[in-house]
Amino acid sequence: MTGIFSIVGSALDAQNLRMSAVASNLANADTATAPGAQPYRAEEPVFEAAPVVDAGSGAALGVSVLGVDQSAAAPHQTYDPSSPYANAQGYVTGSNVDRAQEMVNMIDSSNSYSASVAVLEQASRIDQQMIQSFQVS
Repeated sequence: MTGIFSIVGSALDAQNLRMSAVASNLANADTATAPGAQPYRAEEPVFEAAPVVDAGSGAALGVSVLGVDQSAAAPHQTYDPSSPYANAQGYVTGSNVDRAQEMVNMIDSSNSYSASVAVLEQASRIDQQMIQSFQVS
């Protein structure tokens, strides 16, 4: 049963990273960039199924973080010639964060996190029932 705790732990770590990326993206959604500077690009964590080694049960598949990529989507351009961040044509370059997609990512990550916690709770209940079944009355 200890393998399940390692597997779920890796999933919880992955969702924690994903939620941090969502928070960073939403916090930078309205940032503007001076002409010639690089705008904020949305962070996108990349995961893969990978072995999780557990001393008691060997290896099983869990979640591994490959890294955090930056979104390749084009930055948002807004026409605002009065802005100090406007270029010669009057456009302000902002981040490429898609708020709706980030909200979907947040809900999905939250649901995945909750499901992983439910698996941990069930595994703990099974452990407790096994221990109780071996106790002599």
